[in-house]
Amino acid sequence: MSLSGEKGTEAKEGAMAEQRREAGSKRRGLFANVILSITNESVDRPFTYAVPEALEPLLSPGTAVKVPFGKGNHLKTAYVLSLQREAPPGSFAIKEIAGCSEKEVSAEEKLMELAIWMKEHYGCMLHQALKTVLPVKQRVQRRKRTEEELLPEEAQGPSFPLTPEQRAVISRFQRDRTSGRRERYLLYGVTGSGKTEVYAEMIRETLREGQQAILMLPEISLTFQTVRRLRQLFGSRVAIIHSKLSAGERYEQFRRAATGEADIVVGPRSAVFAPFEELGLIIVDEEHDGAYKNDTVPRFETRDVAEKRAELSGASLVLGSATPSATAWSRAKQGDYVLLEMRQRAVSGARPATVHVVDLREELRGGNRSVFSGLLQRLISDRLRKGEQSILFMNRRGYSHFVSCRSCGNAIRCPHCDVSLTLHKKERLICHYCGYTIPLPKRCPDCGSPFIAAFGTGTQKLEALTEAMFPKARVLRMDSDAAAGKHAGHDILKAFRDGEADILIGTQMVVKGHDFPNVTLVGIMAADTELYVSSYTSAERTFQLLTQAAGRAGRGTRPGDVVIQTYRPEHYAIRSAAAQDFRGFMEAEMAYREAGGYPPALHLLTVQLSSQNEMSLVRSAAFLETWLEQRAKQWSVTWIGPVDAGIYKVHDYFRKLFYIKHSSYDILLDIKNGADSAFHAEFPRGISALYDFS
Repeated sequence: MSLSGEKGTEAKEGAMAEQRREAGSKRRGLFANVILSITNESVDRPFTYAVPEALEPLLSPGTAVKVPFGKGNHLKTAYVLSLQREAPPGSFAIKEIAGCSEKEVSAEEKLMELAIWMKEHYGCMLHQALKTVLPVKQRVQRRKRTEEELLPEEAQGPSFPLTPEQRAVISRFQRDRTSGRRERYLLYGVTGSGKTEVYAEMIRETLREGQQAILMLPEISLTFQTVRRLRQLFGSRVAIIHSKLSAGERYEQFRRAATGEADIVVGPRSAVFAPFEELGLIIVDEEHDGAYKNDTVPRFETRDVAEKRAELSGASLVLGSATPSATAWSRAKQGDYVLLEMRQRAVSGARPATVHVVDLREELRGGNRSVFSGLLQRLISDRLRKGEQSILFMNRRGYSHFVSCRSCGNAIRCPHCDVSLTLHKKERLICHYCGYTIPLPKRCPDCGSPFIAAFGTGTQKLEALTEAMFPKARVLRMDSDAAAGKHAGHDILKAFRDGEADILIGTQMVVKGHDFPNVTLVGIMAADTELYVSSYTSAERTFQLLTQAAGRAGRGTRPGDVVIQTYRPEHYAIRSAAAQDFRGFMEAEMAYREAGGYPPALHLLTVQLSSQNEMSLVRSAAFLETWLEQRAKQWSVTWIGPVDAGIYKVHDYFRKLFYIKHSSYDILLDIKNGADSAFHAEFPRGISALYDFS
């Protein structure tokens, strides 16, 4: 073909394209902007489709539809983002929506708005945000199961009259609702102050107004006892949502919420996305708990997502804790949250346990090499004689922390993660990050020496040592290994509450919100564990765990004792927890945060770069460092990095971090958006960038 012929063909094709644009832009009717249910950055944007007249009454933001896509016009699932009466300017001939999706679950309109906010806030693809706000995505055939099968039988404890403090908190909430105010509250109530009963009355008030309520809990093991209490009060109006439900059970619970059969949803993180159109109240119990942080993309903080959803829905927000996070406490002090307080225990005659701090350095000097201090041994024996129960808290599962060779000194490590393997009781070594497991070798993999040994103590080893020290005691263990089954955690707690064991050993799972009236002794075996974690929150985390653990003792009318075993009795987190002095701790902690420029004194953006190719990771980190240097003066920003992550390799991915600080959250958001655009233009594949705001 001649050059002039080629030009003529191009002109003809250009004219046809212009005609298609004009046809698309002049077309009238309803048009839908949709997001495809495809995890691919190249299509992570809205696409416009025409809406057939027959479908117009059926569509709204959030509706799941089928659309023709690509050259082959294969039908793909998509979700309607918005509807409009005119086609976008310059549109080509627009394809039509094929129909509503039969299998996929549609999203409530406010959840679509929440997904868009999450995309902007956490630097993820919109499709990833949509997947998150739709924990149940497909319709599953309903199974003939009763609600009782989802909630194993459990005896209810006695109810007590509301205390003056409880009544005052409820009255404030009711007054605000009557005046049309939907406030954000921080409920600071000491352990045993009766926060659950207050939550129940707040929910009752919300339902009385014809609205719906979400109650969030950090652990599945806490869900059952709370749901039982709410079911006792509200009957079948309560739905339960958590990750151990089957697909059919999970869909059924979401269906009940979406259709109005249930107007209360209880559960962990995903409960915040319950499909309620008349949402009036969100409660985040134990708001400080680390389990609320989502560790996959998007890496959201549930407290922040709950606050945004409450804002979008015009709902009240209640954050509850006996040990509020530094962030929540700071915002309450600044007036962002209404501070509500309950400082007395709900049970008449109950008083805080007596706390004993044992210096393990002195125990060692005295010749005691046992994991049990002399005092703890005597108090356990005393409880066994009296028929009372004890809890031993060890925040590390497994049998031993690591196994190493005494000849070459090398620890046996995970080949996929930069961590040592943990020995478990069945003589298997397990990686707690990726699940890699091998039998305990008889010889060192590095030098072949037979002299390999286990070091450190986990819950499994503590269980064996306890049974050896107190052979007549009935011992139960609860950690993520023991509670792996669907109802295993609930069964362990119920057995202990029913008096089938004398001693319960466990990780933090046993110290969160449980009420065991016969427990009069709590032993905290290694109070220092969290202090050695490389994080600015380590002292806060230590104080919270110790305070929560201490709160399990003496919840009835009998006095209780708590033994804190530590190598650092002088640390302010240990001292404050022993004294149950939240305000004293927070004063010292905030001074530390302000001196170091850590949240909440400043906002912090953490950027994690990861790649399976270490050299590519190094190049990408250098690029981001240069990009930040060029813009540092513009934003008056400070940062640290790139630095290796605390665990440099996980699941065969190498990881580097940047910590970026500023007093303005909006400036950090601008940095995140600018860096993300520049980074993906330079490294379109092979490098992952995750963003985390604190």
